[in-house]
Amino acid sequence: MTRMRSGSSNTKSNNFSLIVIMTMLGLFFVAKSQLTTDFYNTSCPKLAKIVRKEVQNAIKNEVRMAASLIRLHFHDCFVNGCDASVLLDGDDSEKLGAGNLNSARGFEVIDTIKSSVESECSGVVSCADILALAARDSVLLSGGRSWKVLLGRRDGLVPNKTGADALPAPFDPLSDIITKFVNVGLNITDVVSLSGAHTIGSARCATFSNRLFDFNQTGSPDNTLESTILSDLQSLCPSNGDGNKTTALDRNSTDLFDNHYFKNLVAGKGLLSSDQILFSSEAAANTTKSLVESYSKDQNLFLDDFVNSIIKMGNISPLTGSAGEIRNNCRAVNSAT
Repeated sequence: MTRMRSGSSNTKSNNFSLIVIMTMLGLFFVAKSQLTTDFYNTSCPKLAKIVRKEVQNAIKNEVRMAASLIRLHFHDCFVNGCDASVLLDGDDSEKLGAGNLNSARGFEVIDTIKSSVESECSGVVSCADILALAARDSVLLSGGRSWKVLLGRRDGLVPNKTGADALPAPFDPLSDIITKFVNVGLNITDVVSLSGAHTIGSARCATFSNRLFDFNQTGSPDNTLESTILSDLQSLCPSNGDGNKTTALDRNSTDLFDNHYFKNLVAGKGLLSSDQILFSSEAAANTTKSLVESYSKDQNLFLDDFVNSIIKMGNISPLTGSAGEIRNNCRAVNSAT
């Protein structure tokens, strides 16, 4: 169940919280699927070792890749369910959607993993399952928890660029973010715990520069951004500067999967607006703020909840049985290869 604290007299916030609760109660959570942890025990017993080795090599080559692989799994599951549709190339590719264009990365790593898996057990393992395993290993190799990945997904046949246009975005208000999670069967605890993946990785100036000079057309910076961080970011990302410059999402614990991201939010040091609003926005008072505070004080609670949430996320509308296919090439459906 979602953890919330009462006590605010703000009618708008209370009404919003009530709407969220009623919406969640009116929806089925992620449907129970046919996924199992031992799906490939017979057909591809070395799968986990192969994926772990390739993810380890990728992170050694570029530490940031761990965050990119986690994000690929997230962006896949939120569009069409966890069916590897994010990996498909083409004019209607999800890679071209607003949520992925010039930001989603790691596709070549998935290609490498798929090639290694195919060499061991051809035509058996889906690209969707590779994404799930790669995300787990990225968390583990960055210092986070491991978990038993549910497997048995099959790959989708059609991308959904429109869906990728509507992914949770850095500029979304909290109410929109929560709604997007609820729409795929996730709840407020999942919103906060999965946002904690921003404890590793980087973001481009273009995703947060709106906070630095003229926030919401006020003529002033975002007043929830701590002054020292604000000054540093203004120097890195001047007005009309290079929007593709990057900086760490969690500057004090850049590559370690820990709870420092939440400590940053409490201190006003969240990089993205969609991060900081989990603690500082009016809507957070009766929804997400208490969880941010709890995670900032209790790393084990965060790590436990993150594992539960990413397992739940990985179970969004998977294709199983005879649905979809096992792609030979993660970038194209088999009929096109």
